[in-house]
Amino acid sequence: MQNNHAKHIIVTGGVISGLGKGIAAASLGMLLELKNKKVTIQKLDPYLNVDPGTMNPFQHGEVFVLDDGTETDLDLGHYERFINVNMTRANNSTAGSIYYEVLEKERRGDYLGGTVQIIPHVTDEIIKRIEKPEIIDPDLDVVITEIGGTVGDIESLSFLEAVRQFQQARGRENVIILHVTLIPYIEASEELKTKPSQHSVMRMREIGLQPDILLCRTQYEITEDVKQKLALFTNVSPNAVIQGLDAKSIYEVPLLLQDEHLAGIVMEKLHLENIPSDTTQWEKFVHHILNPEDEITVAVAGKYTAMVDAYKSIIESFIHAGVDNRCKVKIEFIEAEDLESTTRLAEVLDHVHGILIPGGFGSRGIEGKIKAAQYAREKQVPYLGLCLGLQVAVIEYARNVLGLEQADSEEFAVATPDPVIHLMLSQHHVTHKGASMRLGAYDCVLKADTKSFEAYGEASISERHRHRFEVNNSYRDRLEEAGMIISGTSPDEELVEMVEVKNHPWFVATQAHPEFKSRVAKTHPLFREFVKAALDFKNQ
Repeated sequence: MQNNHAKHIIVTGGVISGLGKGIAAASLGMLLELKNKKVTIQKLDPYLNVDPGTMNPFQHGEVFVLDDGTETDLDLGHYERFINVNMTRANNSTAGSIYYEVLEKERRGDYLGGTVQIIPHVTDEIIKRIEKPEIIDPDLDVVITEIGGTVGDIESLSFLEAVRQFQQARGRENVIILHVTLIPYIEASEELKTKPSQHSVMRMREIGLQPDILLCRTQYEITEDVKQKLALFTNVSPNAVIQGLDAKSIYEVPLLLQDEHLAGIVMEKLHLENIPSDTTQWEKFVHHILNPEDEITVAVAGKYTAMVDAYKSIIESFIHAGVDNRCKVKIEFIEAEDLESTTRLAEVLDHVHGILIPGGFGSRGIEGKIKAAQYAREKQVPYLGLCLGLQVAVIEYARNVLGLEQADSEEFAVATPDPVIHLMLSQHHVTHKGASMRLGAYDCVLKADTKSFEAYGEASISERHRHRFEVNNSYRDRLEEAGMIISGTSPDEELVEMVEVKNHPWFVATQAHPEFKSRVAKTHPLFREFVKAALDFKNQ
């Protein structure tokens, strides 16, 4: 084991999935940062995909992209938003990536012909992943590691065994376990039930793990009697049995956990000096979320609207932008296919104050998105296009302004006579789907006197990307002559990064995914200005 000074908090989940381990980890990280601790958070997922990049959004939700191009679980978005730190590939590992590394070593002969087994080879690799952030950054005070899945799942066993070995080697004063569990409320008997949590902890203890803190998700306040009962049957100190009440906003969770003294309990168990912390700024932020002065409605015309987690970062970016503009942003998720009918289009969009077209892959719903972009342009409704939203805007403009009726993207119509969006040259020989797109942070130079430049307030920016197709340079001059502004390009001017429409109150589209960089500490400028334009549109 490395002799590093970082303390470790392992976050596990029990009873059911979806209890909010990611929000709990992010909230705890924020509270520890307020105590002047340098914190990072990582996610270890037990599924066998090498990364979530090729996973269906309906199954997994959003793929969150980091600056270094790593495609990760959406929980890393919460980590970045809450603790305002850029994550790297060291902050997310899957069982697939771990097994892949072990098998690569076996093929190279690193194990000297020995039998490769779950213990010690897979568990050793998991331990290396747990330690990796502190090796990269020796100045870290605390590493929070969220273990995906639920205790009792067969795929989680190797991860929990690795945690057992890691804690034994480092000592319980350096590695503690925070177990997030459920205390269900039974309406018929009007009581909170502790038995599921007792069984969850029992499963952990069977494999040699004893939770140090029990975070109990609950709809109702937990009485002292319930806390004492949980403490008795789970062998957790009564003061370390804390409630995680349902909140109106995820941004309220750190304040609720502050009331439960979670950070102080953690500091005590890790033998760290517990200094006072000030949550005033966070309280102001939450106050503005819960007490908006105005309200706007924004349509998000997407392909995965049955699974809104596919647009998690967009949702959170609108919350941040709403706070900046002192208004609530009501999002109406619209299935793009429903917009393909002209009658339906007006019915769905005539009351909204802004239209956003998000990213996506495949041809389903594309014509509906093109019609939505046309509606926004012609009706002067504020528009924000993200990734595919830029490509759709360009296709619409080429068809309806340039008169190229069959203009399209090669992604949807390979034989189109006017491929205004085409496959990047570097993608022509790609055979594997995973991690093969234009991924991660790329620089962009903005044109002066454009809405994009005004939003950012600077000419050189960097945004995260996730796509294969680009604007075809053969059509750039014609688009600009017809009134489309190329407001941002790559530094070598070879790639179109941002476009706008002349004589429109606010029609901006970017090839990037700006939603990945919006934070509590700093709202993304495009979302901030889009919401401001939508508010102006409503109140004009």
